[in-house]
Amino acid sequence: MITIGEATVAAVTPRTTELAYEVVDVFAPRPFTGNPLAVVLDAGELSTEQCQALALEFHLSETTFVSDVGDGGYRVRIFTTDTELPFAGHPSVGTAHTLVRLGLLPAGVLRQECGVGTVPVEVTADGARLTGGPVQLRPGPSPADLAVAVGLTADDVTGRPAHLVGCGIEFAQLDLRPGALDRARPDRRALDALLPDVLGGVSLLERGPGPEHTVRVFAGGLSWEEDPATGSAALGTGVWLAAEGLVGEGTSAHRLHQGAVLRRPSVLEGSVTVVDGRAVRATVAGVVHPVARGAIAVPA
Repeated sequence: MITIGEATVAAVTPRTTELAYEVVDVFAPRPFTGNPLAVVLDAGELSTEQCQALALEFHLSETTFVSDVGDGGYRVRIFTTDTELPFAGHPSVGTAHTLVRLGLLPAGVLRQECGVGTVPVEVTADGARLTGGPVQLRPGPSPADLAVAVGLTADDVTGRPAHLVGCGIEFAQLDLRPGALDRARPDRRALDALLPDVLGGVSLLERGPGPEHTVRVFAGGLSWEEDPATGSAALGTGVWLAAEGLVGEGTSAHRLHQGAVLRRPSVLEGSVTVVDGRAVRATVAGVVHPVARGAIAVPA
């Protein structure tokens, strides 16, 4: 009962349909680092509009909506706060690991159905490894022009091409000289004009002396906001390294550090397989930490 002034009335609680969700940190050395992800379960009956509303409510870089779990696979839809993506890295790694951790699927190689088709995700005790789709490689914009669009100058680039690369979603890969990475600031209008058909975004790379590199990623699907850990961009980095002859034949491993500027340090373990001088396969792996769970109302 509720008292309003001198009147007492019965409290009416509307019956609300809810869905269970988990929040996990992906590519995270420890909890509360990496890239957070909301995983909404049993979401097959949600409309696109309902998924988008829930993604905006969670207000993370991505939210996944899972359905058809069983027989070693599942279907997932991936949303930013603004749009649906056909493919993404940290949502794929985080979703697969969550389904195994909850006992909904056995550990091992899972089949993920998403907008680009079927991709394999191998789940281990502490994380997962995603194998990207077909390798994408095409000419990108002028490195000098791209440098200006991210607040840098032509003197900050190495002169290597800014290829458009990916394994499901494309990124422009810009190779920077040491010391330039921290000064990058995206000009949203300039990036829209320079990369009008690139859904992924731009990945800025500062190469280390060995296989460890540092990256910053400004994501087109996030209106050019910075992302703390971007698995799909890491796949593209492997393709770019191969295209530039910076890795040899066979399978090479590399480690990417991302997210420090956002106080969300992330570690992405990448690999690329090269045959006859061309990248034919790329993977990215990382650790997943669960940090929250609950139920959320379904939008009307």
